Amino acid sequence: MPKQIKKITHKKTLDTEADVKDKLTTFVEDIKEKRKRLALYGVVVLVIIIGIASFFIYSFNQQKTARQLEYEAYSIYYNEYQPAQITEQERYEKALDIFKKSYSTKQTPRALLYMASCYYELGKYDDALKTLKDFSERYADEHTMIPLAYIKIAQVYRQKGEPDEALKTLEAFSHFKSDLYKDYALMESGRILEKEGKLEEAKDKFNEITVRFPDSPFFEEAKSKGGEKEEAKKEG
Repeated sequence: MPKQIKKITHKKTLDTEADVKDKLTTFVEDIKEKRKRLALYGVVVLVIIIGIASFFIYSFNQQKTARQLEYEAYSIYYNEYQPAQITEQERYEKALDIFKKSYSTKQTPRALLYMASCYYELGKYDDALKTLKDFSERYADEHTMIPLAYIKIAQVYRQKGEPDEALKTLEAFSHFKSDLYKDYALMESGRILEKEGKLEEAKDKFNEITVRFPDSPFFEEAKSKGGEKEEAKKEG
């Protein structure tokens, strides 16, 4: 009896039309989603760039305005190019006001130091001292300007009748790395000690100037005031 031949059935290897449409739709949606993301990233990047540019423009304008105000305040402080003659008090008050505006626009050590100087010239010693201490805390790394602040602090204490505080302030110069204004600090210390009747200590300061700072503008004064002790040493 002949063998029965089985019918061979072929599986469908091709997707149906519906599957193709579904995949095509998914592909198109993916592309649209990617485009949206790219557009969003582009907007974010653009916003960041605009923000950075705006910051630099704003910072530049602030700095420019602050410099202009500082220059105007300097001119008033030093009484240069002023259209009308004004009293010293009016001049320092006006300069102080403009230095304050400059500092509020862009904080700089110069503006703050000049604010303190204006307070000092106006006889507002407590305000000057407060501003100078603020300066010494904020700008401790300003090695060329910090000595000026300490000099002014010592001057304020002298005006307030506190020589011990003035001497303590001037003593801080011995800890500075630079010798900038150290001859002045020694000279001021000597003058204060001399006024307080501490003549031997005063002469030590004067003699230190003659030894360490032979080119100092205070050399001759220091030599004349400290020489007596030197002569006494030689005689002994």
